[in-house]
Amino acid sequence: MILQTTTLHRRYHARKCCEHDQAIESKEANMSVKKVAFIGLGVMGFPMAGHLAHAGLSVNVFNRTEAKAKRWESQYPGSAHATPKEAATDADVVFICVGNDDDVRSVMYGDEGILAGLKEGAIVVDHTTASAELANELAEACLEHGTGFLDAPVSGGQAGAENGALTVMVGGDAATFAIIEPVLKHYAKCVQHIGSVGSGQQAKMMNQICIAGVIQGLAEALQFGQKVGVDCEAVVAAISQGAAQSWQMDNRAKTMLSGEYDFGFAVDWMRKDLGIALNEARHRGVSLPLTALVDQFYADVQQLGGGRNDTSSLLRRFCDE
Repeated sequence: MILQTTTLHRRYHARKCCEHDQAIESKEANMSVKKVAFIGLGVMGFPMAGHLAHAGLSVNVFNRTEAKAKRWESQYPGSAHATPKEAATDADVVFICVGNDDDVRSVMYGDEGILAGLKEGAIVVDHTTASAELANELAEACLEHGTGFLDAPVSGGQAGAENGALTVMVGGDAATFAIIEPVLKHYAKCVQHIGSVGSGQQAKMMNQICIAGVIQGLAEALQFGQKVGVDCEAVVAAISQGAAQSWQMDNRAKTMLSGEYDFGFAVDWMRKDLGIALNEARHRGVSLPLTALVDQFYADVQQLGGGRNDTSSLLRRFCDE
């Protein structure tokens, strides 16, 4: 599998250099993004597409659950469409934000998929947290179609999407990124070009690896404090001013101590993301022992019925012992 991915990656960049450098430079100089499509209106995509509409862009949307697309249409200036193809037709840029690799393929390919409606010279931006292998596959498919591609997973959760404060990690060529960067800033506080195709997804893997380790450390610390009988809120107030401070401590310690988990980024989705990272690590010969362990702890939370709980629910494992 790693050989196949690397081969696609090399094919993509070699053909880009040989066949499309001049076309890309011309597109960068002349392309003005006015009409976009947004495919996938979940808790992230719904507000992200809304920000684009409020920015004055012409926005077409598609969602597999038609009622949600109609609800978006009732709240924002824009049009809901029955298929990805219809939404993508005549769009300068098509954004995708769905669940996983297979979901992306289901909206990209086929007679009613994005590629069937995409005009030559358009750009596909995939915000889905997916595999680097898929990113290279999509880049190749877009190249064959005469369109650009960027893998651009996001971090910041539902609140970040709603507040226009996401972080976007982007893989793809620099010329295409230059066109898209101003558009991404309508819903992002940080837009970072990481490198070539697939590197955006690899950056998101690193992000999730870091989060998993930090939450597990926080859960263990709070469990320790509860067992020895100290005032955990007082301890957090103190240590959050020093080297132990983290976003998770600032935003989740209080709710963890209260046993509140009915919000935020679901354990089910975190396990999907960690699975992608662990699979990539296996292919690359990289050891991720802490990530693998925390992934199994999240499996325990799922067994406790917490699949839809926020990722901070790792503390549940100790409370239910």
